[in-house]
Amino acid sequence: MTTQLGRPLARGRDGAHAVRPTGIVHIGLGNFFRAHLAWYTEHAPDRDDWGIAAFSGRSTDLVHRLNAQEDLYTLITRHPGGPAVETVSSVARSLPGPDHASYLALLAQPRTRMVTLTVTEAAYHRGPDGGLDHAHPAVAADLAAWHRSAQAPVTTVPVRLAAGLAARRAAGAGRVTVLSCDNLDRNGAVTARVVHDAATALDPSLAAWIAEHVAFPSSMVDRITPRAERADVDDVLSAAGIADRAPVVTEPFNEWVLEDAFPAGRPAWEAAGARFVADVTAHERRKLLMLNGAHSLLAYAAPPRGHRTVADAMTDPVVRGWVDQWWELARRHVPLDEHTLTTYRTELADRFANPAIRHRLAQIAADGSQKLPVRVLPVLHAELAAGRPARAALRTLAAWLLALRGDERPADPLDGTLATAAAGPLAEAAPRVLEVLETGLARTPGVVEGLLAEAERLGRAAG
Repeated sequence: MTTQLGRPLARGRDGAHAVRPTGIVHIGLGNFFRAHLAWYTEHAPDRDDWGIAAFSGRSTDLVHRLNAQEDLYTLITRHPGGPAVETVSSVARSLPGPDHASYLALLAQPRTRMVTLTVTEAAYHRGPDGGLDHAHPAVAADLAAWHRSAQAPVTTVPVRLAAGLAARRAAGAGRVTVLSCDNLDRNGAVTARVVHDAATALDPSLAAWIAEHVAFPSSMVDRITPRAERADVDDVLSAAGIADRAPVVTEPFNEWVLEDAFPAGRPAWEAAGARFVADVTAHERRKLLMLNGAHSLLAYAAPPRGHRTVADAMTDPVVRGWVDQWWELARRHVPLDEHTLTTYRTELADRFANPAIRHRLAQIAADGSQKLPVRVLPVLHAELAAGRPARAALRTLAAWLLALRGDERPADPLDGTLATAAAGPLAEAAPRVLEVLETGLARTPGVVEGLLAEAERLGRAAG
């Protein structure tokens, strides 16, 4: 369907949408950030004090599109009964990720009081012990570059954060908060660890300064944000009379739970519904296991049955049965009361089945080697330790293994290693892939046998 869009987005001359001074520097300019953190900031009563300077990854296309419309964009919230649209203006500046000089300059300003992240699990470059993977070629190159010049462009998230904090220390800009919004258990502690390791490698005195001046609160983020389907989005924008080259599509549900550790201040996000708690562990575990774990199951197990989106897969009684079995298993390992977990499970079922949200399974399937250790393996280990077979957990791992052996292998930072491991007879591939996922996993009694049994069942279910 061809549509004719209306007026372009632009900040008004009356000052209603004046560019705000930068209070937050964000790494990871993408759809989820713009549907979540930027949305909460937009709805904070003190938003005018907290303009966001957001840096993209290596691609600059989105930056160019946003710059062309003065960094405004439309958020389309897809309710089952129809979409709602709003203009978000909390992004004061969108900048290309390679613009390292601007990044360092912003971190050196006292006005910047927070650095936030929405990257990926893989972007933290963690080694087997949870610390920084110094052996990774990109990390090693960044560390060497910084030692040649403190202004040298660096690209890996841990070294980039450490370099920015080094610029802040040199400028005497004071305390700051680094806030991860990624799907990692104890994401604040994870971020603190890799940044500490990077800073120690750069300058041990920098690591000491960070320990005294930088807070790393953990947070739990939740809002399903699929990639926009351009034709559908154009129809919505045309009806609203808006021309937007960078819209975002999201679901009605949103949730944000944070540890309240912001020594340099923060927006009043609670006015938009955010919750501040002493410890987010239980909330993180609930979301990682029940929502993200179910998403991974769907991403790998549903496509062989002909499904391409979450909502489509949830109409399949067999797939829905697998999801229910996973939820029954996962909830045992979430330290929240039964009423809370039952309510959350009901909400998840409704959200997954929302036909207005076309959340593509291929999008979720990427980076399985980074996601499965935090979404599925904790349940697997806990169940095995209790002497139970953990079939629902093994089913997800089996589905992932089969996907790695398929014609449309999901994208992964360990793609080459996984492709080699997954090749050949299934009985030989299974332990190799498990060892890539976690050292020693293939030697855990019952795991390989259980995974192969689930793979056989999935093969029969695919028909």
